[in-house]
Amino acid sequence: MAATAPHNPPFRADHVGSLLRPPELHKARQDHAEGRISAADLRKAQDTAIRRAVALQEEAGLQSITDGEFRRDIFYGDFFCKGLGGATIYEEMEKFFFIDHEGRKIPVPIAKVTGRMRWLEPIHVNDFKFLQSVTKRAPKITIPSPGLMYFPSGRDGVSKEAYPDLDLLWDDLAYAYQSEFQELHEAGCRYIQIDEVPVVMLGDPNFREGVKARGDDPDFLLNKLYPETMNRCIGNRPPSLQLSMHICRGNNQSAWVSSGGYDPVADVVFNQVDVNSYFLEYDTERSGTFEPLRLVPKNKTVVLGIVSSKLGRLETKDSLKRRIDEASKFISLDQLALSPQCGFASTAPGNRLTEEQQFAKLRLIVEVAREVWGERESSAASAG
Repeated sequence: MAATAPHNPPFRADHVGSLLRPPELHKARQDHAEGRISAADLRKAQDTAIRRAVALQEEAGLQSITDGEFRRDIFYGDFFCKGLGGATIYEEMEKFFFIDHEGRKIPVPIAKVTGRMRWLEPIHVNDFKFLQSVTKRAPKITIPSPGLMYFPSGRDGVSKEAYPDLDLLWDDLAYAYQSEFQELHEAGCRYIQIDEVPVVMLGDPNFREGVKARGDDPDFLLNKLYPETMNRCIGNRPPSLQLSMHICRGNNQSAWVSSGGYDPVADVVFNQVDVNSYFLEYDTERSGTFEPLRLVPKNKTVVLGIVSSKLGRLETKDSLKRRIDEASKFISLDQLALSPQCGFASTAPGNRLTEEQQFAKLRLIVEVAREVWGERESSAASAG
């Protein structure tokens, strides 16, 4: 089958990135937090856990390999709080919260801008170099979306002392992302994924009302500020750097934050944001229909997140094939690939399933991709 959309990466069978931390790593993190082991000892424990996770990903048949985000407490913490040094994390429970399928509520960890966000040196380059050293397949680095610095809490979440003018925040973020992308590329990275949550929330009526109540215009945020800010941050990247955007509605301990289809945000996301491909959450009816996929340009790939990373129950091959077939009514089959709907552990505690269930799902994705697109298409190499 002749490819019309870019693949490898993303691969026909791909994954979002984070993996359940093994018990040994949880213990090492706790020991470090309580002063029983050094930072160097913790990094050794992380290295050991990452080597094992890489081997298990390769065993499952994946061509895209991550470090499971094993060095992070939360998917965006290292980049914003440790790397740029101008943010702290607080827990929100009143305006919105995580909720799971059993109705349990969990606070939302939100990054708050408390000082200037300055990129002074590479943030994830050493992580990439280690990952690259332990796999011959395509190493992928995940980086949080710049939107996380404003969209969840608005102006109240950005220090007026540090940023009397918000344009300065966008300047600092654009410099940080462009610099980090360049350093990663020079280190050999060719596959980066931006993890995006806020934009799809701008299509959720409840969140839109909250945005209005705090004094922001949700249409201005969606149609102007969001695409302009995103494109400034990801612009000027090397052409050989494949950039994916993962979009979900929150993922923490098997819970989510928002609901709603892609319809209100599809044109902006698919046609105005300069990325090569999309990982789209589509595991439940909360994500709406596949119809918005008709707006995806023919040179972009959509990785269908129709396998749940929140629940342990294993999907059937037939059910996944039916959903792929349904999606292909709105977008060419050749523009599609398959993945879990999100990571398995966007935060260190992880989702409520076992490691065995996690890798069963990843193996299933590889098997279904081979059956739908063919052996050559789904295991094409380490060619990325």
